[in-house]
Amino acid sequence: MPSPEFFQVLPVADALKLLDRHWQPTPAREFIAAADALDRISAVEVRSPEAVPAFRKSTVDGYAVRAADTFGASQALPAFLEVLGEIKMGERPPRDIGSGQTMTIHTGGMLPEGADAVVMIETTQVIDEGEIEAMRAVAPGENVIQVGEDVAAGAAVLPRRQRLRAGDIGGLLAVGIEQIEVLRAPRVGILSCGDELLPPEVAPPPPGKVRDINAYTLSALAEKEGAEPLRLGIASDSLEDYRARAEAGFAQSDILLLSAGSSVSARDYTRDVINGLGAPGLLQHGLATKPGKPTIIAVCEDKPVIGLPGNPVSALLVARQILPHLIARFLGQKRERPLMTRARLALRVASETGREDWLAVRLRLTDDEIPLAEPILGKSNLIFTLAGADALLRVPLNSGGLDAGSLVEVEPL
Repeated sequence: MPSPEFFQVLPVADALKLLDRHWQPTPAREFIAAADALDRISAVEVRSPEAVPAFRKSTVDGYAVRAADTFGASQALPAFLEVLGEIKMGERPPRDIGSGQTMTIHTGGMLPEGADAVVMIETTQVIDEGEIEAMRAVAPGENVIQVGEDVAAGAAVLPRRQRLRAGDIGGLLAVGIEQIEVLRAPRVGILSCGDELLPPEVAPPPPGKVRDINAYTLSALAEKEGAEPLRLGIASDSLEDYRARAEAGFAQSDILLLSAGSSVSARDYTRDVINGLGAPGLLQHGLATKPGKPTIIAVCEDKPVIGLPGNPVSALLVARQILPHLIARFLGQKRERPLMTRARLALRVASETGREDWLAVRLRLTDDEIPLAEPILGKSNLIFTLAGADALLRVPLNSGGLDAGSLVEVEPL
């Protein structure tokens, strides 16, 4: 007989809140090259060791000047300036400038001492090799980036617990930070269980045997969400082997997924195995979702342990609802809401009261620019019903189903 707790199902969101109350993740830290830190999470606030830019530089091609020398200049009454030479890119100016003097400068070039502005080349007229006319006045600081205007020395350049983007990496390298302390990616252990399972490389499986694909679909999901998957092999349907492999995997993992041991069959040892991993143990057995109802939610010694169905489609679809939340929380992030798109439902779909359903759908373009969502009908344990899908449709809890022609939101795969 199934355990009494199995019938006390919870919506997935409520089960995750229950888990969160018993789990306070403490991720480890590590130093990595800033150039390799895309999508990693900063462990600490990072401050700039230097100012950027470290020198005053021009934002235009033109002439470095003392702004006061151009006051009142116009096309009718230009200011005459002596040209002392050129400031080459990547080099210090060869000399300072004084009153009535200027030097040719290029965008990004370093201003010489004595200059406090740049006249754009378009507003000048060359008289001869050593003299120009400035036909427009400039104010002090015009066309100039000041020292530290981008980043002051000591200023924060990266907050704590930020996912690093391409621009963040550029900013770190711009101030000379080559190493950054980040949170170590959570290790997600994945243990499959069942005498019928064989590694995927076995070809062809003998009668009665099937390839274990859950370890690989769940690994791909974990990696996509920023975790490090650990495939822990296949446990047999014996309590001793299952327990030994689970304990070994638990010691290596920050989050442990047990696949195939959450059904209510007489040979299900998952509850005993999980409770043997540490307190508080099993928190919830049964979720108000299809597929995935028999899922187990547990916390053992401050590590989440999830017992997933063995059905490949069920395991992956329910893991999509749980694992991203766990990984994001481990890394101090809010789980990003999946990107959704609108579609029109091609067929009526039914749903039982007390659960939410997830259906694989194909999207077909139509003349009104809203795609048609066609449910993929078939038995729920066939992985190619999911592999051939374009999106997932969620039928809300207690909705009773959705009518044909309804506008719905689907999650593209």
